[in-house]
Amino acid sequence: MHPNTPAEGTPDPIHPYAWMSDEEANAEARRIIADAYRPAPVAPVPTQFRDPAPLPAYGTTPPVPQPDSRVVPAWAAGTAVAGIGTGAAFVGIGCGIWLACQGFAAVTLTSVLFVTLPIAAAAAVAAAIGSALKALRGVHTETHHHYTGPVHQEANTITAPAYGLIARNRNELNR
Repeated sequence: MHPNTPAEGTPDPIHPYAWMSDEEANAEARRIIADAYRPAPVAPVPTQFRDPAPLPAYGTTPPVPQPDSRVVPAWAAGTAVAGIGTGAAFVGIGCGIWLACQGFAAVTLTSVLFVTLPIAAAAAVAAAIGSALKALRGVHTETHHHYTGPVHQEANTITAPAYGLIARNRNELNR
């Protein structure tokens, strides 16, 4: 036994009373636990209030003007409107992309044909009309220029070199 540990029947120097038996300790523990879980007596708190006085049809106080003292700068209002418009646009674009992806996920040969055949037919008709118009224009190539007074003809050549991945256009008129 440790020298600072008191013997089992002797009182602790810090606690002047004697040790409890197991039955007394269990009873005291049950009492402490019961006290801890016992609801505290609470005074009744009102949860509602009803005013029995009838409401007047019209108030006795005249209306008071309540001017709006908020001042919103024009740039703030413009920024808010632009933000709302941009957000709505991106929601629409996102929904369109989502719908397109949903459609691409369910692609079958039949659906591709039903979608592309009318487009291909319209493209073929447009190409036929374009080639017919080009052929009609090629038939009449003679051009007559009629001038009155002194005439000065000038033929300008414009060179527009564009080199590299990011090209800067420098139009130069050589005279």
